[in-house]
Amino acid sequence: MDIEHLLIVEDDDLLARQTARALERHGITVQVAHNHHEASQHLNRSERLDAAVLDQNLGQDNGLDLIAPILARFPDCRVLLLTGYGSIAAAVAATHRGAHNYLTKPANVTEILAALHMDPASQPPTLPETPPSLQRLEWEHIQRTLDAHDGNISRAAQALGIHRRTLQRRLKKRPSASNYDRER
Repeated sequence: MDIEHLLIVEDDDLLARQTARALERHGITVQVAHNHHEASQHLNRSERLDAAVLDQNLGQDNGLDLIAPILARFPDCRVLLLTGYGSIAAAVAATHRGAHNYLTKPANVTEILAALHMDPASQPPTLPETPPSLQRLEWEHIQRTLDAHDGNISRAAQALGIHRRTLQRRLKKRPSASNYDRER
């Protein structure tokens, strides 16, 4: 599949502009939106959309909520969800909603294009060599709960049985990839 028309939905203006310029160097026509409203306007005006790169966290909006409207208007569009808060739960939520693929930030243009061209069904699932750490499992559970409550922190905190501010602090302390390794 050739990608000629692509929509980037990213609330970080600098990152959106840099990614757009890099994709344009590959001969792709790129439109940029910074929130759900701008993305909807681009969808209504666009005649063609081959791919969309969505940030999961768009300030008050959630990039997952854009997947269905994009695919309703452009059923063959390949949707890639990019997020700084990578988790298995978020990846599953994205693919269940129709996303073609999923990447965690930071991702360069080569990785983005590879993910858009890759057939996820042909990729064997990779299993970790060791079980996930307790910190990783907690992070996954928080992400599943947030997704179940459409990103509403207050409702997710209530479901988790913790205070909203406690949940916000835990979200800010996202574990790094090195924290996911089990202590040996």
